[in-house]
Amino acid sequence: MPEITVSLTRKGSTASEATIREHTIAMDRPTEKGGENAGPMGGEALLAALGGCFMSNLVAAAQAREVELGDVYVSITGTLAGTPAVYESINMTVTGPVSVESLPKLVTMAERGCIVANTLKAGLALSVETVQR
Repeated sequence: MPEITVSLTRKGSTASEATIREHTIAMDRPTEKGGENAGPMGGEALLAALGGCFMSNLVAAAQAREVELGDVYVSITGTLAGTPAVYESINMTVTGPVSVESLPKLVTMAERGCIVANTLKAGLALSVETVQR
């Protein structure tokens, strides 16, 4: 099976830097949660990852069908619950030009092709191990 690897390194007193291929993303807590606000929290980045995955699939679906997508806007809201906190629900709203009659079909195709959406819907096995160096 193909694998995707992301690595993180501690940066500063509270932040980390995620390295993804040749890209980096700073991640941190907001100051009101004891961080330095050097970047989004992991939970926020999860929502952004969902949106990025969805949007790239939406654009690809439109391009494959030679549909001019125009300015599309995706808003994602995650509702937290429980202790420890988990996303109880995530709602994604896609707003597009009225001229794109095929938008609902393209949205369905993008949702089906999105790795992040598919993972969140299905759940997964998560393991954590410790290695000392």
